[in-house]
Amino acid sequence: MSCQAINSIALHFLFPMEKLEHLKSAVAALSEISENEKNGFINLVSRYLSGEAQHIEWSKIQTPTDEVVVPYDTLSPSPDGNDLNLILYPVKSKYLLDSIDLSLYLIADPAETKKLLDKLVVLKLNGGLGTTMGCTGPKSVIEVRNGLTFLDLIVIQIEIKLTFFLSNLNSKYGCNVPLVLMNSFNTHDDTLKIVDKYSNSNIEIHTFNQSQYPRLVVEDFAPLPSKGQHGKDGWYPPGHGDVFPSLMNSGKLDAFLSQGKEYVFVANSDNLGAIVDLKILNHLVQNKNEYCMEVTPKTLADVKGGTLISYEGKVQLSELINTLSFSSVIQLLEIAQVPDEHSDLYTLVDGFVIRNKDRVNPTNPSIELGPEFKKVGNFLSRFKSIPSIIELDSLKVTGDVWFGAGIVLKGKVSIAAKPGVKLEIPDGAVIENKLLGGGGQCGVV
Repeated sequence: MSCQAINSIALHFLFPMEKLEHLKSAVAALSEISENEKNGFINLVSRYLSGEAQHIEWSKIQTPTDEVVVPYDTLSPSPDGNDLNLILYPVKSKYLLDSIDLSLYLIADPAETKKLLDKLVVLKLNGGLGTTMGCTGPKSVIEVRNGLTFLDLIVIQIEIKLTFFLSNLNSKYGCNVPLVLMNSFNTHDDTLKIVDKYSNSNIEIHTFNQSQYPRLVVEDFAPLPSKGQHGKDGWYPPGHGDVFPSLMNSGKLDAFLSQGKEYVFVANSDNLGAIVDLKILNHLVQNKNEYCMEVTPKTLADVKGGTLISYEGKVQLSELINTLSFSSVIQLLEIAQVPDEHSDLYTLVDGFVIRNKDRVNPTNPSIELGPEFKKVGNFLSRFKSIPSIIELDSLKVTGDVWFGAGIVLKGKVSIAAKPGVKLEIPDGAVIENKLLGGGGQCGVV
């Protein structure tokens, strides 16, 4: 048996601290990452090895009170004097505008509004790739509608907010809300190429990279790059929790603080619901909260994400081990996945997601599509046009199903193609409360 094999076996029996010392030595030799990244990675592994996991006693779990989870409609008006600054619809964890009427956004106190916005930075998490949907490159550059990407619509949203919603505030008072993109090593180069087209935009755009951590080899607890894997497969971005140390390590934090910025609005780059609400920002400032989280009551469709609980006087997310104690958490709409922009349930106006007023049901339909629809290319090819779902309650599709043009779905609809059978829904079909099988037989759901 070789010495290398013996060493590998011996490492299986090392105590946590010995494992950590071995890892520190190997990580210190990596030239691809900074000292801050090395220290951050070692700290993360150290927490894991220390076994600091806390076991929750179910009897101590309580529902957070309104003093902790503050209902949105109890917040004080924004300084522009208009409670309708952003109209929120509590639908499927989305942040929506019911309508846009620019006459509603006349400034009652533009000086106070300027004070708020001068303290604000909008930060979008832009480190994710669209690989699970069959796309290459950053998710933020996936086309949403009419040739516009998520990033296009984010820029439009901020420009519209400053130019129209705040009247002539930008030109009159010199207000500037910068857009900051936190990229990963996976998305940085592609994002820089795309951002360049906004060089003449009214929006000041900044970018920085989140940390880059090495993957670990289970057998000997060594960083993968130390074994010669220096490509992207040897590394990983540590996730959204890395946003604050990465912002600080990038130097952007000091730069923004020197400009008088005090607050940062953080949301995913592929969520068009992530819109700044002055009413929330005003609440944050007036109550001197260090941190506010926007949340929503969970629905059956919300299979991801934790649940807010009150545990021994602290607010926690039930699926997390180490959590923060929040002095205030605002009950609002969770910045979740992008709404169904391709359907007639919403329309896009100046980058904003507008809910179709013809939808009577206050909740979104539940839509479950089979794996045949997972990739963006496959999804688009299976629809001649996106069906009307204004009156849809639920839709479940399994198997090799293809949709024609001008289809209308109403009520509860289930469509299942039998194995090996291609099921085509004809143009102009109206399906209401039906179960369609592979043989074309119909039944009432």
